[in-house]
Amino acid sequence: VQLQASGGGSVQAGDSLRLSCVASGRTSGDYGMGWFRQRPGSDREFVAAISWNLGSTYYSGSVKGRFTISRDVGKITVYLQMNNLKSEDTAVYYCAAARSWSPNRDEANAYDLWGQGTLVTVSS
Repeated sequence: VQLQASGGGSVQAGDSLRLSCVASGRTSGDYGMGWFRQRPGSDREFVAAISWNLGSTYYSGSVKGRFTISRDVGKITVYLQMNNLKSEDTAVYYCAAARSWSPNRDEANAYDLWGQGTLVTVSS
């Protein structure tokens, strides 16, 4: 399985963007899909996660209420709708897949597969 992320860009504060992550290859089981981000000079940070089968979601406190994670089972795609973007949301965003919907879903080491990053730049 490979992950391909897209949708990044440069926007103004208050704008919206939607990131996509397409998974190619055969998948099975209730695996977890997550979005992380990495700001310059910082560690990779959890943003949101979704369980593939049930669609259960989990968010970091910094994005809850502004970002929405969703999935399209038929397209094997996970989305991250980002609204009311702030300058502190500027980062490279990565999608990731875990073999199970783990209690540690907000930890990078719970994920087995990573896509390439997509850059989001928010200007104030």
